[in-house]
Amino acid sequence: MNKIIIMLMLLDSLTVQAQPVLGIDSILRIIGRNHPSLRSSDALAQSLDESAKGARSWEAPQLSTGWWMTPYDPSLWKRQGNGASGIGQYMVSAEQMFPNRRRQDAEEAYLRSMSAVERAKKGATANELYAAARRAYYQWVVAEHRMGVLDEDAKLLDFMIRDAELRYKNNLGKIGAYYKAKAALGNLAGRRIGLENDVEQVRIALNTLMNRDKATAFEVDTAVVVDMPVVGVDSMSLLEGRSDIRAVSESIRLNGLEQTADRAKLRPEFGVRYDHMFGFGGTPMEYTLMATVRLPMLSWSSRASKANVESLKWKAQSLEDERQAMVNDATGAAYGLQRALDAKRRQVKVLEEQVLPALQKNLQTLELAYEQNTEELLSVYDAWASLDNTKMEYWDGVEQVLLMEVELKKVLEVK
Repeated sequence: MNKIIIMLMLLDSLTVQAQPVLGIDSILRIIGRNHPSLRSSDALAQSLDESAKGARSWEAPQLSTGWWMTPYDPSLWKRQGNGASGIGQYMVSAEQMFPNRRRQDAEEAYLRSMSAVERAKKGATANELYAAARRAYYQWVVAEHRMGVLDEDAKLLDFMIRDAELRYKNNLGKIGAYYKAKAALGNLAGRRIGLENDVEQVRIALNTLMNRDKATAFEVDTAVVVDMPVVGVDSMSLLEGRSDIRAVSESIRLNGLEQTADRAKLRPEFGVRYDHMFGFGGTPMEYTLMATVRLPMLSWSSRASKANVESLKWKAQSLEDERQAMVNDATGAAYGLQRALDAKRRQVKVLEEQVLPALQKNLQTLELAYEQNTEELLSVYDAWASLDNTKMEYWDGVEQVLLMEVELKKVLEVK
């Protein structure tokens, strides 16, 4: 039976080892390549680029044909007995309007700039997705470390329980702390189940972000690096670095190009019309050649364009205020996060360098005294409980630091 259990454990170990290990950089690359929202943005931007290619098209020529000034009485179409020519003509007509070059330039510039807004929005979407992936990834990493603490605790509690049982049988110790250790061991099992479920939920979330089978098994690199430097925050860096703010800037630029395009619609456009008439009953062939001009700048035909230009001016003001608000909010959030992150890092460092070593030393001292029968098991249990709580507090602090770093990277859009 023991051999079977050992074989199963080895097989399970080999299965775990066979699972690929993904670092956060690899996960972010897969998200950037596979996530449907980002691919959708690429397709939309390409669509806008393609639509801009039609900015310099001409209006279709207009062709017409039919009878021109022809009597209803067909007998009048023929040459008359007195030698007079017949009445009526058959006409073929062609008309072509020539586009205004400046209007085409303005419309092309406007259409070509529309994709820039979409690409900036894609960057903002990617920033949100990367932040979600980093949060999930670091929660998984910390959960693995917490499970490592639970494994160490389980070994120690198991030793306490077996040693207490042995001493109690030999009338060398009290049984009170034994039940505390048994209960604590059961509690550890429950906590581990919760952490394993957390890991599974995070795995599903990361597979979802990577747009692949949700049951795909993989592991994460559990090395914890808390080293994001404090960086300077200024409005210019946010204007250039934040995709959502850049999207508003592109919208402001697009707004200006749209105003230019609407103003260009008020420029006149010229065209030409040619008519050729075939006369009936000896009437000679005739033609007309006429120039045409459209006058959209006249008061009764320019109201829509002028109103739109005025509307776009107010929209530009709204976008400028929105951009300023975003910069202001991001600057405040970045400063606040940097101060909170610095404080939390110092708290974690105190736990790591001072509190945990002291509690570990205290437990070792009490374990040695217990082995020499100069200390009770209850004292050892209390020392372990204090160390366990502090270890969990430490990893809570590490998780908070990591999540603060994620939020700061999101605010500053650090790649």
